[in-house]
Amino acid sequence: MTALQQAISDAAATLAAAGVHSARADAEQLAAHVLDVERGRLMFAEPGPGFLAEYRALVGQRTRRIPLQHLLGSAAFGPLTLTVGPGVFIPRPETEALLEWAQGVAVPPGGVIVDLCTGSGALALALAAHRPDTRVIAVEQSEDALRYARANAATTRVEMVHGDVTDRDVLADLTGEVDLVVANPPYIPDGAELEPEVAEHDPHAALFGGPDGMAVIGPIVALAARLLRSGGQVGVEHDDTTSAATVESFGAEGVFTEIAARRDLAGRHRFVTAVRS
Repeated sequence: MTALQQAISDAAATLAAAGVHSARADAEQLAAHVLDVERGRLMFAEPGPGFLAEYRALVGQRTRRIPLQHLLGSAAFGPLTLTVGPGVFIPRPETEALLEWAQGVAVPPGGVIVDLCTGSGALALALAAHRPDTRVIAVEQSEDALRYARANAATTRVEMVHGDVTDRDVLADLTGEVDLVVANPPYIPDGAELEPEVAEHDPHAALFGGPDGMAVIGPIVALAARLLRSGGQVGVEHDDTTSAATVESFGAEGVFTEIAARRDLAGRHRFVTAVRS
C-alpha cells in the first residue's frame, strides 16, 4: 500500500467513526481535491510534501459534519458542477428526477421556462443548457443564495430575479406566457430530524415548509396557475410524506389536468406534475 492509499484508508476509517455514511467516497474526493486531480486518477497522483497536513485538516472538518460540498466548494447536479457554500442549499440527486422529467417537456423555440426557489440555480442552469433556444428565468428570495446563483449563471443567459414566490405579484409581466415551471421549494415539515450536514449547514429557509411542509407549495401551485399558458406544464418537488397533499393542492386550484405523482430515482414519491388547462 502506498503512502497515499494509506492516508485515504486512514481518513475513511476516521470519517466512518464520525458517522459519515459515505466515508470512503468522501475520503477519496477530498484527496483528489487536495491533489487537484479527478477522483478516478488518484492511483496515478504523486502527493507533494504539504499534502498530508492539508488533507488531514479537511478530513478533520468533515468529521465535524461540515458538508463535503462546502469543503470542495462545489456540488454536482446533472451535467453541471455548481459553486456552493454556506448560505445556499446544496442540490441533491433526488432533484435530478424532476430535471429528467422537465427535460422531456416540449418547450417551443423561444419559449419561457421559470425555476422557482432556484437556490444555487441548479434546475434553471441545467434546463438552459438542455434548451439553449429558450428563455430561462430563475427566482430566489434569499440574497445569500442569489449570490451563488448569479455566480453560477455568470456566463449563461439565465435571468436571475430576486423575489418571493409566495408574493402574488411576482413575475406579473409573465402572466399566461410561461411554457414550463419547475420548483424545488422548502418542503420539509417543521421538527423533522435531519443529518447534521443538513440541519446545521443548509439554510433553514430553504429546508422547512411549515408544520406540514406545504406552506410554500400551495402558493407555488397558485403562481404556476397564473404564469402558465394553456397547455403549459409544471413540476413541483415535495417531501416524500406529502405527495397526496401536493396532488390535492393542484386539484383544488381547478385549472390543472393530468395531475401525476412521480417518484425519484430511489422509488420514493418526490414530485408532482400537471398541465394547465
